[in-house]
Parts: sequence; structure tokens; C-alpha cells
Amino acid sequence: MRLLLDAHVSGPKVGRRLQAAGHDVRALDQEPTLEALPDEEVLALATGEQRILVTHNIHDFPTILREWGQAGRSHTGIILVYGISQHEFDPLVRGIQAWLQRRPQQDDWRDYPAVLDRQLAGRSEGR
Repeated sequence: MRLLLDAHVSGPKVGRRLQAAGHDVRALDQEPTLEALPDEEVLALATGEQRILVTHNIHDFPTILREWGQAGRSHTGIILVYGISQHEFDPLVRGIQAWLQRRPQQDDWRDYPAVLDRQLAGRSEGR
């Protein structure tokens, strides 16, 4: 899968583990010129590169997604991380992988908003 990790999702701690699992990962925290992009531009970047956006920003992105939908704009998927700290790397990786297993094709994510919460992140594979 192709993923874009928003600025508060660790490229070194989360992204590298996802890359090791075979995913194509771009992390904004590893690109200083992109780290401060406005949220709408982050979603546009992810969409332009056909990447699923992973973000902790549950405050702004639901509104942006609603606005895009009302305007007829499409996106390539988003995983909104809720209730898991940006420093809880193991649950983040487990939860992202769990979502990617549930929707295993890149096209399955078109216009799909997923919520990654502690309950999903705590599940082991196969449960």
C-alpha cells in the first residue's frame, strides 16, 4: 500500500516498520519543507500521489473531508488516529496494519475514512 504519514506520525518509528512490511511510505516529519503544509494541502498531496493519509488530526480532517465531498472532490483514503498518542508506536503500527488487512487493495480506500482507535490497535492479527 502507498501511505502518507502526517507530520505527527513518526517516519522513523512507524514508517520504517510499515516499509519493512512491504508498504510504500512517505513521512512528512522526514521532509522539513512539507512538515508545515496546511491540512487541506496534505490531503491534496496524498491524493495526488495516490496515498492513504494517516493522521492524528481528528479535529480538522473530518471537516475537510465533508467539504471535499460536498464539492465533489475525491481522496485516496484516510486513517484518522483517535485516542492513541503519537508516541505509542506499537499500537499505531498494529492498528494501521489491521486496517490495511481489512481493505487490502489500494482502490478499496477511495473516499474511505477509517478510524483507528485503541480497540482496533489492541487486537491481535486473526481476531
